[in-house]
Amino acid sequence: MIGSLQANGEMRAATARAIGRVQTAVAVKASAPRPAIDNAESLKAALLAASAIYFPDATLSTAGAHVAAILERLALRDALASRLRMFANGATAMRELAGADEQAIGCTQATEIRYTPGLALVGPLPAPFALATVYSAAVTSQARDDEGALRFIDLLSGSASAELRRDSGFDEAVGAVD
Repeated sequence: MIGSLQANGEMRAATARAIGRVQTAVAVKASAPRPAIDNAESLKAALLAASAIYFPDATLSTAGAHVAAILERLALRDALASRLRMFANGATAMRELAGADEQAIGCTQATEIRYTPGLALVGPLPAPFALATVYSAAVTSQARDDEGALRFIDLLSGSASAELRRDSGFDEAVGAVD
């Protein structure tokens, strides 16, 4: 997407930086036991055992569409239909999960889980269901101060903020983006 925006002249060339990668992950209430999710079978068992499954809207969100696709691939959509709790976005879904019973489970981006009080991050989705999103920033062609904007982007993507990004749910900074 950044490359396309640069080609269209909407972003300054050679200014794009990856902020980091965020995994789509599983959450439970902080007080609940953490289910095993390290492979397809354990993920399936965790979903089947859940009293409810909280996730973002499958038509509005990449994470939500991915959860819906996983339910299809595991042949669970119909069996779990009455337990599916879809919300406009991941942050809302996770806030609702925080108020649910201890047998409920949620799935969205790790950053949305990490910033929701009362939840615990179980871990990223296992292969072959793993999904990561790389977040990037670049200077727009309409920036008032290209140099200042680039310094800010470098601060966000650089080593000085690496610990903060990790604590927020980012896996890693992945360098320059072309």
